[in-house]
Amino acid sequence: MMQIGMKPLSIEGLAYAHWVLMDYGDIIVHVFEEQTRLYYSLEKFWLDAPRINLDYEDTDYMGRQDQREVYQRGH
Repeated sequence: MMQIGMKPLSIEGLAYAHWVLMDYGDIIVHVFEEQTRLYYSLEKFWLDAPRINLDYEDTDYMGRQDQREVYQRGH
């Protein structure tokens, strides 16, 4: 796992941890419980956004195929 030493500007949602938001300034990270992610279905908001594959890693630390993508909005 890569670590770059950045700390978030703020973290919200830790009290219940169904949906945790970490604000890194230019990047916002959302961490969901599976049921919460299905309920809100945020991906539908970025259906028209171009997708950029993250090819820097082919597998994660457990050897699974990396399926991550970055959604760009307005760039």
